Amino acid sequence: MNMSYMVAYGVKYPKKIHHRGSSLPAVATHPQVISCNDGFQYYYSSNPNPNVLIGAVVADPNQNKSYSDDRTDYSHSEPATYINATIVGPLAFFAGR
Repeated sequence: MNMSYMVAYGVKYPKKIHHRGSSLPAVATHPQVISCNDGFQYYYSSNPNPNVLIGAVVADPNQNKSYSDDRTDYSHSEPATYINATIVGPLAFFAGR
C-alpha cells in the first residue's frame, strides 16, 4: 500500500475523504447555495475533494489490507474523532517538551 492515512502527508494519501466541507466546492469558486440534495453530485463524484482537509486521519485498511479511496465508504474514509483521538495525546505530550 505504501500510503499515509493522514491527509496531505506524503505523496500518496486519501484524496476522497467522507467530509462534507472537504468534498464540496469552496464558496469562492461556487458562491451559490448548495442544498442537501444538490450535494450528492459531489458525494458520488470520482474526483478528489476540492478542499484538502490537511491533517485529517482516516481509518486503517480493510480486512484485505487495502484502502479504497472512496468517500462513500465512510467506515474507512471518514476522519472521525475516535480515529484522530489516539494521536492527539502523544502529539500533545511531545509538543509540551
